[in-house]
Amino acid sequence: MLAGKRITVGVTGGIAAYKAADLVSTLVKAGAEVHVAMTSSAQQFITPLTFEVLTGNPVATNLFEKSPEGAVLHIDLAQRADLMVIVPATANIIGKAANGIADDLVSTLIVAASCPVLFCPAMNVVMYHNPLVQSNINKLKDLGYAFVEPEEGRLACGTSGKGRLADTGMIMNSIQKLVTPQDLAGLKVLVTAGPTREPLDPVRYLSNRSSGKMGYALAKVASLRGATVTLVSGPTALTPPPGVETISVTTAEQMFQEVIQQSAKAQLIIKAAAVADYRPLVTNEQKIKKQGQGLSLELTQNPDILAQLGQRKGRQQLLVGFAAETNDLEQNALSKLKRKNLDLLVANDVTQPGAGFDHDTNIVRIFDQSGEVKALPRLSKEQVAWEILNLARELFQARGI
Repeated sequence: MLAGKRITVGVTGGIAAYKAADLVSTLVKAGAEVHVAMTSSAQQFITPLTFEVLTGNPVATNLFEKSPEGAVLHIDLAQRADLMVIVPATANIIGKAANGIADDLVSTLIVAASCPVLFCPAMNVVMYHNPLVQSNINKLKDLGYAFVEPEEGRLACGTSGKGRLADTGMIMNSIQKLVTPQDLAGLKVLVTAGPTREPLDPVRYLSNRSSGKMGYALAKVASLRGATVTLVSGPTALTPPPGVETISVTTAEQMFQEVIQQSAKAQLIIKAAAVADYRPLVTNEQKIKKQGQGLSLELTQNPDILAQLGQRKGRQQLLVGFAAETNDLEQNALSKLKRKNLDLLVANDVTQPGAGFDHDTNIVRIFDQSGEVKALPRLSKEQVAWEILNLARELFQARGI
């Protein structure tokens, strides 16, 4: 999502300036072209050389120096940027920006920018809550500038409260959203993710190898594109995407109840969870002890959530299912699509390298009701999510929804 984007990062004089290096490194790894400008105060906390090494580009520190191409530096850095990020945003730079003051390189860049500008405040808790600072923040928000709220916690001055620079992941999410087309704005999306666990006794359960990464990627990308997203998740080790309402469940029955309840208000339902087909007929109240012989378990079938959704699907809804296959992928996928009344079916052969469980990538084929197929090469799960959402958006448009 950030590949090829040009981002100007303005670093100002706060102790959190060292954290800007982590953000810049993360942006570069995501494929962005990053240019850094620093105030003289920022250079008291971290050197320009650090950012030059991380970005591979010269670091701007002087309002009156020329760009490498000979252009006026503050105009070049401001006008060619797809996004400007001020990190950390001190009370000083926020006050200057709110009042149109341009007396150093970074404050001048803000005034000269025609791209979105994201402020990432970091300061002492008393300073942050000062009415003057809050008035300046609100003024900038009213003018259309974006902010990432600081976190609460222990501050460098030894006090505790709201004022810590937001986590790099939170800042990255805001950056991605600001440079992502909001083409799903207003759409209500329900996504399921992860495995379910069916208890045998208080310490054991039946489950599967799903990591939840595909479902979480779908929820994240849909949210970044402006959708209102609800994620119903089985147990995973993943952090829910920012801005996504996340409902945690454990068993297939719990997921069934939550999904049926949430589905009535969703326009797009994407069923990416790997739900257990069966559960033990009896759950033992005490731990099952080893008897020195075999153990037989009697299983009973869980509710078929996808089939229920297909039966209940409204005319204004789209339903997307997933199929993890080990053989006869096309035949099994088309059969599942028809039987469960799906609009799209995303199938993958989990025996392929890079397409199985717990990978960051996937290789999928996407089927629609006409039998047409879109085969995707190995992509990151966020890229796969993007393609799935593109196809869903095209179906909405084709049906006039």
